[in-house]
Amino acid sequence: MPETPRNVLFLCHGNSARSLTAEAIVNREGRGLFRGFSAGADPAGGPHPRAMALLQHHGHDISGLRTKSRDDFAAPGAPEMDFVVTLCDASAAEPCPVWPGRPVTAHWGVPDPAAATGGDAAIALAFSDAYRMLQSRIAAFVTLPMDRLDRPALQDRIDRIGREGARPPTPPRPA
Repeated sequence: MPETPRNVLFLCHGNSARSLTAEAIVNREGRGLFRGFSAGADPAGGPHPRAMALLQHHGHDISGLRTKSRDDFAAPGAPEMDFVVTLCDASAAEPCPVWPGRPVTAHWGVPDPAAATGGDAAIALAFSDAYRMLQSRIAAFVTLPMDRLDRPALQDRIDRIGREGARPPTPPRPA
């Protein structure tokens, strides 16, 4: 077990829904072994109300959640990241700062619930789906045997979480 928690930065373009959701999930599911952060290339004016309501519904502490710039985490004095995970294709394609400490990086594409259209039920479903995807991926991530994997093996496992998590679940076979 590490002496200090491993820092994980989740990036999205606007930092209003997906990345804030991931930050909250890893802070709870990481059980003190991981500390989550989130940021965006072009942070929105604040957290998306639906994301905050969904996190509260699932019992997450949202008191410290706010939108932040990714540049804040590349500045001197910022916490050093062990992992940096992009959650949207826009963030994955943008040039990122050079992160101090050479963190493991990955892309776990998750559709943007804040861009969902349609009626209230369709939008609520988009937020629920994003939460479920992030919950599943983060649950797999925090259970990786970090101390027993070398960097290439760890990179491979984290990349696989992003690739395999993007696949739709296999329907159950009839009995």
